[in-house]
Amino acid sequence: MVQLKTLTFADLIAQQTGFAGEGRLTDFVSRYDGDLYFGDRLNLNRLVRQHGAPLEVVYTPQITAQIHRMIGWAAQARAATEYAAPFHYAYATKANFAAEAVQTALAAGAHYETSATADLIIAHGLWRQGILPPDRLICCNGSKEPAYRNAIRQLRLDGCETVIPVLDDLSELHDLITTPAPLQFGVRERAAGNRDGRHPGNDRFGLTMAEIEQAADLIATTEHRLVLYHAMIGSQIEDEGHFLTTLRASIENYCRLRRRVPTMRYFNFGGGVPTAGYQLTFNFDYQRFLARLMTTIRDLCAEYDVPVPELIGEFGRYTVATHSAYLVEVGAVKAGQPDQPDWYLINGSLMVMLPDTLFVSGQEFVILPLSDWHRPVRPVRLAGRRTCDSDDIYPRPEQPPLWLPETDGGLILAIFGIGAYQQMISGRGGAHHCLTPEAARFIVEERDGRLSSRLVPQQDQATIMRLLGYRPQPTALPLPFRQPARPAVLAARRRTRERMVSI
Repeated sequence: MVQLKTLTFADLIAQQTGFAGEGRLTDFVSRYDGDLYFGDRLNLNRLVRQHGAPLEVVYTPQITAQIHRMIGWAAQARAATEYAAPFHYAYATKANFAAEAVQTALAAGAHYETSATADLIIAHGLWRQGILPPDRLICCNGSKEPAYRNAIRQLRLDGCETVIPVLDDLSELHDLITTPAPLQFGVRERAAGNRDGRHPGNDRFGLTMAEIEQAADLIATTEHRLVLYHAMIGSQIEDEGHFLTTLRASIENYCRLRRRVPTMRYFNFGGGVPTAGYQLTFNFDYQRFLARLMTTIRDLCAEYDVPVPELIGEFGRYTVATHSAYLVEVGAVKAGQPDQPDWYLINGSLMVMLPDTLFVSGQEFVILPLSDWHRPVRPVRLAGRRTCDSDDIYPRPEQPPLWLPETDGGLILAIFGIGAYQQMISGRGGAHHCLTPEAARFIVEERDGRLSSRLVPQQDQATIMRLLGYRPQPTALPLPFRQPARPAVLAARRRTRERMVSI
């Protein structure tokens, strides 16, 4: 009788991706000698042995790599299509406001995109310090309440000539046009937000074409200039054809406006470019997409007899999604109901760590075990052990379960793709759901080719209690919210290759 081979986790990954077990698995995860590496350089197994779990790992060189890759693809696309105008990479800071993320993006050459008062105030401070160079564009999107408009005005009057308020409502123009220094304005096209009905949340942003015409006429009577046209389609758009087809009408609208407004200079095709951070099998040809976009713009501009615009791409998720990961421990295993997967109970809260599991339908995350790839797999769902909430689970009930190595507890999981929006939604430093403390944060930055690191301790319970108005009382025993990884699970590993950087 032929005995069927038991499917191990290594077998499963090989079937899904063709990964042979050694080398790069994605552009942000590698595996060598049984250990997982972030960015091909940072040993995650070693970090858990040193610092325990839960642990957030912030690896900023990944941001630099993302930006440089996109700039390189754009350069290749420009050469292939003979596109005559520059391409500008802008970081949409609402994806992650953390100083290490924003400053790394700026150092890598990114321009700056804001969405509200607070991030423009951050931009102003960075501009004054010279961290945000004076030649970088600051595109101000979003609905502009009075404080936001005042922040724009103050930045311009402080001497910044590259701030560009992108009009979302004509009332913004009527206010900002009184600024006693010439401003460069942009307009956001409302129709692009939901032209085909796929992105209903975007249809509230921007101006109608009639309003854009009014804005252009009013600006023409002042010392200000209209320089930018913004068309935002949606988020995480993996359908290249849909992306380009939807943008085509916006490009034609830009061309018509450019014929009567010679100061128009930039076409901002918005965000929406997808990231590889959420699926191991992700596939999107960025260079081909940019080449097709440039070809479309080039040909339409020729038809309308206008010069091609400088392109601006705003990248939020793409920039930062893959630069952070959570390392969590399966603290216990609980049998599921009949014909249902078992539960892996983790020492944390998924609602706090991964709020997109609640808010974004079908949201996925790449989850890999740090060890036990040789063990058989089983279908499971993860659940937060530090809440008593039926929504604190992943995947959602309507989604297929995860397949992870069998364990009785102690297995360490790496959850990737958490660098964009997750902390911004759940907040940092406050009181979270069920008072779950924030994990310790291990931050890695690169300076002159060398990696440096710092550890931010786990949030303490006394601070949380004070935020809620309690007077913390001394307890007989410390609350064990963070523990070193179990020695039996993370036993001594094989040697680390010399080319890997040790931290």
